[in-house]
Amino acid sequence: MTVERTISIRGLFRISRPINLLMVAFAQLMTAYFLVETTRSGLPILQDYKLYVIIFSTLLITAAGYMINDYYDVKIDYVNRPGNVVVGKGIKRRVVLLLHTLLNFTAIGLGLLVSPTVGLINFAAAFLLWFYSNQLKREPFIGNFTVALLTGVSIYLIAFHYQKSELLVLTYAIFAFFLNLIREIIKDIEDRQGDRKHGCRTLPIVIGFRKTKAVIFLIAAVFVCAILVVTFKLDLTVIFIYFGGLGVFFMYFMYRIYIADRKDHFTQLSAIAKVLMLVGTLSMGLL
Repeated sequence: MTVERTISIRGLFRISRPINLLMVAFAQLMTAYFLVETTRSGLPILQDYKLYVIIFSTLLITAAGYMINDYYDVKIDYVNRPGNVVVGKGIKRRVVLLLHTLLNFTAIGLGLLVSPTVGLINFAAAFLLWFYSNQLKREPFIGNFTVALLTGVSIYLIAFHYQKSELLVLTYAIFAFFLNLIREIIKDIEDRQGDRKHGCRTLPIVIGFRKTKAVIFLIAAVFVCAILVVTFKLDLTVIFIYFGGLGVFFMYFMYRIYIADRKDHFTQLSAIAKVLMLVGTLSMGLL
């Protein structure tokens, strides 16, 4: 019984967000297979063990980021989602800190095995995720921007290391950045009750609910313009059709944001943003 109170498998499973981790791994694998294809020496990229080391280290840092975020947010989560609190219930607080530290150091070490640059990027990502959880997420916009940027970097890292198809991969990194930026702001709207109670200064609290929606629409407009520019440069009929269909889905997504006014609405919108990210990633197979 003592062991169960210290750490439970169910608690570990919930705190590490395995579905989100699978999406990160899938995006990196798709990037490698469809956009990079071979290493600098001509070896098929899926035969290079370093690719899997990079992906595994990214997953360790991401999982550690979720853990430390739940650690710092435990009081807020008791307000926003009391049934989902794990820290202090499924896993003791000191165990969460230990796991966070262990996963990050392992990821940095694995990154150094690949190259000093990857090790440095892993260190920077681990530090930023800790700093985000400790401070940045309680400030307007900068926290949202940081998480979205790291999501884009996780995709671009593959092309950066192998020095292949960097411009094309950058397109998908930008796609991931904008969608996750919108999703992070949506989550702030969803969580504003607990955030306000515990002194956070997120965008919906600082500028209000309706103005935050206006910011989302502004970001969405920039996002659409960026995707249009890239789509015209690629000049592929199948991409026009694919992103045209995705654009219809995105417009529906934005309409749902426009009419949303309850917590459960924004919970659903966060899930839709994940689906958009997945569908966008699948388009790599068309290139």
